[in-house]
Amino acid sequence: MKRILFILSIFLIENGLSAQNILNQVQNQVNNAIGQGNGGAPKNDEVIRGLKEALDIGSKKATASASKSDGFFKNPLIKIPFPPEAKVVETKARQFGMGSEVDKFVKNLNRAAEEASKEAVPIFVNAVKTMTITDGLSILRGGDNAATNFLKIKTTGELTTKFSPIVKNAINKVQLTKYWKPIINKYNMIPGVSKKNPDLDKYVTEKALEGLFKLIAQEEAKIRKDPLAQVTDLLKRVFGNR
Repeated sequence: MKRILFILSIFLIENGLSAQNILNQVQNQVNNAIGQGNGGAPKNDEVIRGLKEALDIGSKKATASASKSDGFFKNPLIKIPFPPEAKVVETKARQFGMGSEVDKFVKNLNRAAEEASKEAVPIFVNAVKTMTITDGLSILRGGDNAATNFLKIKTTGELTTKFSPIVKNAINKVQLTKYWKPIINKYNMIPGVSKKNPDLDKYVTEKALEGLFKLIAQEEAKIRKDPLAQVTDLLKRVFGNR
């Protein structure tokens, strides 16, 4: 009888240990699953918040770069040239010895864009708020500038309307017309030429927004690809393991 009890006790102990081992393994698997859930694919709301944060950071960096002195003028990517529709005016003006005036005009075209860019941040920030979950998931799987393209497509009309008076004030501040009038007046006095009078407000507005979007696209591409540009935990989670 004692022998039977001894064997039974050994059996129970061994099976008890086996059961405990099984419980331990199950607990480990649960813990691993929970950990993977925390570090797995981001949820939809995280995607939206991450993309909005990326655009927020990108737009602020872009406007900071564009709005500094020479932000447009010395950046070949976004420098605003003499209006293409009036290229013949530039050519004739240089032939007349007005090269210095032309150069000053081009410089102040860019100064107007730089000045206007200082006011762009709140416009972009408000525009970002329109992003939906469907937009966000599409953008996340899109190209390096998908979020920027979304912003551009969704908001260019509204941004142009809001940005136009800002550009107009900037043009007045840098006295752009002071450099433009002598050039265009000289050209329009040439017998037989087709008179030119480009809309400078519209031109600077379009080129300023175009330049800002290019810079935002650059920042977005960095955030998508460069871990060093993923400066918050949310950005790391949304873009870090794609």
